[in-house]
Amino acid sequence: MKRFIQLYLELDSTNKTSRKETALISYFQDAPPRDAAWVVTYLIGKRPRTAITAKHVRMAAIEAASIPPWLFEESYEAVGDLAETVSLLLDDQDRTTSGTLSHWIEDRLITRTTADDQEKVTTLRGWWDELDQSGRFVLTKLITGGWRVGVSQRLITRALAQTFDLPVDIVAHRLMGRWQPDDGFYERLTASDTRDAEAGKPYPFFLASPLEEDLATLGDCRDWLVEWKWDGIRAQIIKRCDQVFIWSRGEELVSEQFPELVAAAGALPNGTVLDGEICAYSKESSPHPKVLPFNELQRRLGRKTVGKKLLGEVPVMLLAYDLLEHGGIDIRGTACSDRRNLLAVLVRNINQDDTISISAEVNGASWDEFSTLHQSSRERLVEGFVIKDRQSPYGVGRRRGSWWKFKVDPYTIDAVLLYAQRGHGRRASLYTDYTFGVWQDDQLITIAKAYSGLNDAEIREVDRFVRQNTIERFGPVRSVNPTLVMELSFEAIQRSSRHKSGIAVRFPRISRWRRDKKPPDADTIETIMALLPSPKR
Repeated sequence: MKRFIQLYLELDSTNKTSRKETALISYFQDAPPRDAAWVVTYLIGKRPRTAITAKHVRMAAIEAASIPPWLFEESYEAVGDLAETVSLLLDDQDRTTSGTLSHWIEDRLITRTTADDQEKVTTLRGWWDELDQSGRFVLTKLITGGWRVGVSQRLITRALAQTFDLPVDIVAHRLMGRWQPDDGFYERLTASDTRDAEAGKPYPFFLASPLEEDLATLGDCRDWLVEWKWDGIRAQIIKRCDQVFIWSRGEELVSEQFPELVAAAGALPNGTVLDGEICAYSKESSPHPKVLPFNELQRRLGRKTVGKKLLGEVPVMLLAYDLLEHGGIDIRGTACSDRRNLLAVLVRNINQDDTISISAEVNGASWDEFSTLHQSSRERLVEGFVIKDRQSPYGVGRRRGSWWKFKVDPYTIDAVLLYAQRGHGRRASLYTDYTFGVWQDDQLITIAKAYSGLNDAEIREVDRFVRQNTIERFGPVRSVNPTLVMELSFEAIQRSSRHKSGIAVRFPRISRWRRDKKPPDADTIETIMALLPSPKR
């Protein structure tokens, strides 16, 4: 545990990626395998459920510090991080931390218990008494999560690869899927023998980078494969050992949510891995299936079982655009055009309905023609183009140069700031989380929340405005005088019965502060309703 505390503090003390990587390598070189397995688990965001929760942390801190609940909440609001609040409120003490990290996690944090809340509070206070200030801080982080030390899965992968002299893509592959953080997992993760593909394990996804220049900067359009960018769920379908697995890009096994895809993939030969987009579609369209908006697909997400009624109302298909494994052989290193040719033959030979289809290539004789087609993206219910170098291999993560996404310009509206809340971590002392509204008749109704888009100087200016123009407080949220107008941009819009406005927007962000506009100049709900896509294509 002491070694992990030191590692965490080293990671938290620097913004330099090179120093973080050095700290991780130093840790992995001599850490006990079981401890190292847990470090990997936590730092890539796979925190297990613990018997002690954030609620018990609050109760224990209030009790240990002998302060009223309101004072604790005020302190937490000012600090912005629960673990740091605890470490500051409790008296410092000189303690030598004992026990391994795996002992603290397995024998304490995730042990099943029937204890009531007060017993858990007493237990937590006893743990805190064994630790100094840094130890309390890190232990509370283990309970609550929210690491915020600037360590990505890619950085963990790189550090492990360098420590054990392994290819980065092998380590990335081994980190995919489901596993338990034990000695066996860590041994497999760091093993020198790389012939370890398991039946249901997916490959790391290759991601396209945003194309911010003109299409013509890519050179001869004949060197590039252009496809529509579908608005669905990125997934890999795996058929190995007569078993079918469906993995989302978020590393979730989603096979149970899409039984029709599992059934269709049963016709694939063993040793096949497809990469593509799961989309909802209409079976009634002819002669080709019609892809439906993302909000229809959302009805299928997050369900352990999908009923017959929903299966009929929202059928799904995989629009396959790459073949990663063919005949049990990893073909990611071959040219994109060769992989696509094999994919076309494979999809044609499985002889089934449209449940698994190949994503159509967009054809054009020049970049000007492609630009014209790109303008029809919204009508087609797609997000734009994905553009791939025909000679490119299938890489790992986001690497600029060979795969590009050329998205349509976002929607924009002018909205009024109505509510504000403090941020977290380093922004905990500033009001950085905003709720905006638009006009419905003579009232402002909320339309979206946005957390990004302003620069540091603008954030400080808005923070001063919020403090000086607060009307009411609702816990950590303040309502403000409706004075500031911001331009919001977002990727998509859809109807929603869960929102008062009847509208939900995807990925809203602040694009600029409209200092030239007054609240009456903001948009109306009718104007925004007009942005809704037509049900016809």
